[in-house]
Amino acid sequence: MASPMARSSVPTLIAAAIAPHHLDHLGGKARSLALLAQEGFPIPDWFVIPPDAFFASLSNTQQRQWERGDIEAVLATVQLSAEQREAVQQQLAVLVQGEETLAVRSSALDEDGMAHSFAGQLESYLQVAPTDVVEMIVAVWRSGFSDRIRAYRREQGLAEVPQPPAVLVQRMVAAQMAGVAFSADPVSGRRNLAVVSAVRGLGEALVSGEADAETWRVDRQEMIAQYQPLPKAAPILNELQAIAIAQLARRAALHFGRPQDIEWAIDAKGSLWLLQSRPITTLATLADPDGGLTLWDNSNIAESYGGITTPLTFSFARRAYEAVYREFCRLMRVPEEAIANHDATFRCMLGLVRGRIYYNLLNWYRVLALLPGFQVNRRFMEQMMGVQEELPADVLSTLNAATFGDKLRDSLRLGNTILGLIGNYRSLPRQIRLFYQRLDTALNLPPAALADYRLEELTAYYHDLEQQLLTRWDAPLINDFFAMVFYGVLRKLTASWCGDTAGTLQNDLISGEGGMVSAEPAQRVRYLASLAASRPDFAKILQTATLPQIQQALSDFPEFHQAFASYLEKFGDRCLEELKLESATLHDDPLMLLRSIGNLATHPSAHLPAHPFATSLRQKAEKQAQQALRSHPIRRLIFDWVLKNARNRVRDRENLRFERTRVFGRVRRIFLEVGQRLFALDALSAPRDVFYLNLEEILGFVDGTTTCTDLKGLVAVRQAEFDHYHQMESAGDRFATHGSVHPLIPHPSTKSTDTDTPTPALEESPDRRQGIGCCPGVVRAPVQVITDPKNAVLQPGRILVAERTDPGWILLFPAASGLLVERGSLLSHSAIVSREMGIPAIVSIPKLTRWLKDGDWVALDGSTGVVRRIEPDAQELLAYS
Repeated sequence: MASPMARSSVPTLIAAAIAPHHLDHLGGKARSLALLAQEGFPIPDWFVIPPDAFFASLSNTQQRQWERGDIEAVLATVQLSAEQREAVQQQLAVLVQGEETLAVRSSALDEDGMAHSFAGQLESYLQVAPTDVVEMIVAVWRSGFSDRIRAYRREQGLAEVPQPPAVLVQRMVAAQMAGVAFSADPVSGRRNLAVVSAVRGLGEALVSGEADAETWRVDRQEMIAQYQPLPKAAPILNELQAIAIAQLARRAALHFGRPQDIEWAIDAKGSLWLLQSRPITTLATLADPDGGLTLWDNSNIAESYGGITTPLTFSFARRAYEAVYREFCRLMRVPEEAIANHDATFRCMLGLVRGRIYYNLLNWYRVLALLPGFQVNRRFMEQMMGVQEELPADVLSTLNAATFGDKLRDSLRLGNTILGLIGNYRSLPRQIRLFYQRLDTALNLPPAALADYRLEELTAYYHDLEQQLLTRWDAPLINDFFAMVFYGVLRKLTASWCGDTAGTLQNDLISGEGGMVSAEPAQRVRYLASLAASRPDFAKILQTATLPQIQQALSDFPEFHQAFASYLEKFGDRCLEELKLESATLHDDPLMLLRSIGNLATHPSAHLPAHPFATSLRQKAEKQAQQALRSHPIRRLIFDWVLKNARNRVRDRENLRFERTRVFGRVRRIFLEVGQRLFALDALSAPRDVFYLNLEEILGFVDGTTTCTDLKGLVAVRQAEFDHYHQMESAGDRFATHGSVHPLIPHPSTKSTDTDTPTPALEESPDRRQGIGCCPGVVRAPVQVITDPKNAVLQPGRILVAERTDPGWILLFPAASGLLVERGSLLSHSAIVSREMGIPAIVSIPKLTRWLKDGDWVALDGSTGVVRRIEPDAQELLAYS
């Protein structure tokens, strides 16, 4: 409850020339008019009764009623004091000439601000006779406490009982025409268009919605962009008047530094008056559609960075992508001048929107456009990113705009690039060997040794890793490029030369290659499960006991303990969301791995070796290709060469991605130790708070280049913001922004289905879905939908259903009879590993996790990519009971 203020230093009545120290006491409307009047804006003469005058008018009895909360009793009897009435009359004598009337309006303290406009909530009285002004002042006071106002304040999260409003008394303009104007379009968000609406007579009819208006839109060049007349009516304004009003709105916006919504009037002499000005509140989160276009797409990056990602991970990933793709362009022999001219492009290949990582898609295409033969290479880049939907033609044309000279130079560079590709192709095996040597040298330091490093030694080690690896990621880049090329060519050849209409032959041909590290964790899990199955009591401990209890039991099972330790030594960094530095690894918490082993150990399949399905699938595919090419020896030679390269490059692609896991694991360890040092210095409240700092802030704190050393304060701000992101929905899989990205209202774009090949058309059905078949085989079984694999136990024999997967999910694969994934492509991790393990799998199934629920029975066909929801027969139910 606001307490009555006794006599304050603020005058009871204030004229238009207001001292700066009084402005904050007068509410938004009067404050704006005072500031504009002082700058020479055409404001009708006025004075204001400040809020303090309400309390100064109260008798002792009324003050006690107010303090008791009996507001209604006070409002029923409130009147201006004799002194106040006399002061009002003195001001009116100066203000009113002849038979002029006045406007009596509210100017509440929190009215006409950026957050709350209070438009139409408080009363305004027009054409008030001087003799009625005192009565109308009291009426405005009372309107400030109405039920309508209280409801509005509750909706806006404001204190329910307000302060009384200031009251603005202003000379009425005998308007021939009036209306409102916006310095920017409040509906479309276009900042270059001023919007002018006009009616005849007073503008109150327009503001209240009682009358329609003609509308003018005026651009920055002060040209009429659009005119919408009233039906069957003569124009109210002419072009010069509309432009003058737009100029007035823009002058007010320039003065206040933000777009303004003004009320205006033109009198019989043609003079233009500004009646009030307030911020356009709707523009705060509305993007300007004329601003620069940016397309955001999470495509297959969501496999690595799904959901909320901390500032440290994002800043590290953004910096890594920048360095890696600069290097890629150099390897493709793009001139250094061209690379330097696209500095901003390389720095912004990733973005963080609502705490989620997205590709800045146009910048990826700009990088691709640096390469000769843009139109030829574009599709390969889309395959690499898992992007199916093409860019609009007008956007592509801006990326590829070129003069004849540009095209000539591009042709010359193309020849140079082809020579470079040939050289890189021939030297790739050697580059891969050298990369592994460089990697082993950089990671040679035992992780435990970092515990003894000083803070500056840790950051120096990070800089060393960055220099040795992140800026020299040559072999993985070149291998990825050739993997996409040869895989894409193989897909075309299997369709055109081998008659593969299903689009799965190329997948079968590259399966069962062996030597792929991605499949090794599942093989080891099966082996560990077979060991645990030999001791049912131990398997039960793995399923149900706590981690300390399991660790104690390990000492009684040396063979299992040794195999388990070997797994952690090699794959301890391969965890859920392994590329997020904040993710807990198996070194930190191996319970998920132990639970998966124990769960599989109790299933009959744990006693059997891994199914050699992938090898037999490959042999069958090879026979099919041989049969199709038996009469074409030249084609056969070309096909075998492409197939060999596709197999080698896809295999090395997965193996080199595992090395990326090792690098990220070491970076994670470095910054965990950095967090410990900063905690010891009392610069952080907890060691893991380090993940809420940007990489540059951490490095700058150590080397003296940061601009803010209050790391605890930075962390608190970031944690609050990211807590908010956790409560927000993502902006979607694909969306557009215009101009500044933050704050934003995303513009949805047609969603990419995250595939690299079109799916065949299939009639929509509530019980049928179409995806991309990754590994053939027909499975009929109940599904288990898993959203959080960390705490999930997949029942053996169930079909695993997920929105997306990453390498950490592989611990669940050995127990699955099939795999259905909402996102993904033919070269995503889940697709490749399922083929190696022989698990029938389908990816890129639209809205899968909203279609199926736990226990639903489905029949999946990994060849055709079709999933059907079914009713099981009695025998099937018995098998899974």
